[in-house]
Amino acid sequence: MNDSEPNTVAEYGDYYNVSWAGKAPCDYSKVRDFGMVFLPTLYSFVFITGFIGNGLVACVLVKNRNETNLTDICLLNLSISDLLFIISLPFIAHYAAAAEWVFGDFLCRFVCTIFTLGFYNSTFIMVVMTLDRYVVIVHAHTLAHHRTLRVGMALTVFVWLLSVCISLPYMIFTQVRNDSGVLRCDYYTDSQGWKDFNILAMNIFGLLLPLLIMVACYSRIIPILMVMRSNSRHRSIKLIIIIVVIFFLFWAPHNITMFLSFLQSRRLLQNDCQREEAISFSILVTEAIAFTHCCLNPIIYAFVGQKFRERVLRLLRNWFPCCSLLSSRDM
Repeated sequence: MNDSEPNTVAEYGDYYNVSWAGKAPCDYSKVRDFGMVFLPTLYSFVFITGFIGNGLVACVLVKNRNETNLTDICLLNLSISDLLFIISLPFIAHYAAAAEWVFGDFLCRFVCTIFTLGFYNSTFIMVVMTLDRYVVIVHAHTLAHHRTLRVGMALTVFVWLLSVCISLPYMIFTQVRNDSGVLRCDYYTDSQGWKDFNILAMNIFGLLLPLLIMVACYSRIIPILMVMRSNSRHRSIKLIIIIVVIFFLFWAPHNITMFLSFLQSRRLLQNDCQREEAISFSILVTEAIAFTHCCLNPIIYAFVGQKFRERVLRLLRNWFPCCSLLSSRDM
């Protein structure tokens, strides 16, 4: 990897091997030792809980496909996106722990691509669900009748195509290279424009634009819910606030640290070992925290709904007859 290239989602080895022209590399042994323990432990937990949660969401929605509406289509696509994201975590955890890629060039490209695809598609589906809530509540008498299954399918196809287009650079430029006897799965390109594209895309399409849309929509939704006479009004308001706040809290720190790394790689920040080590450590921690967001999506978007909980309990009762008593009591 070029010394001036910013870190990307797959470049765990570069957390510990940053150097600048004419300067001896800094010692990142503390960051490396911490990452070798912290990342595999956390990603194992995220993989297990996220796989179970999102897998259960997908199973419930597929089993009840005869009752599918636009919201269910979004939930299914969200769970599939999160599952793609989650599948890449065991490989990333091993790479972080070993600081070397041992799975070959094909899996290097595949893992980085599905990781990026899952991230962007999950974010875009969240935006679609926000716009859907906006249409239902703010324009209930004018646009809500357009919420058909055909529209839902068209929106999800568009979202997937958009995610694929943004993820294409990872598919094209990611490869395995031998770096001083160590195999690295990194994003390699001589084009400065493609290097800058990743960090800008992550900040613009992965955080700023979705966050602006969420804030704009919910700022119109909340006042309407406040005047509605409904027993679920306060619960809906709390859910909306939680959606925006959690999304921001989990992803904003990582995007900020990645942007600082970008500025540092362009020599726009003072480069010293202490600052470089702090940024490397911040990227490691904030990225790990951001990845746990995929575990929360089933809770935020699905399990809080009474109708969905009833579907889950029915499915569990069919799978595990011993849960029959619990299911009937809760339902």
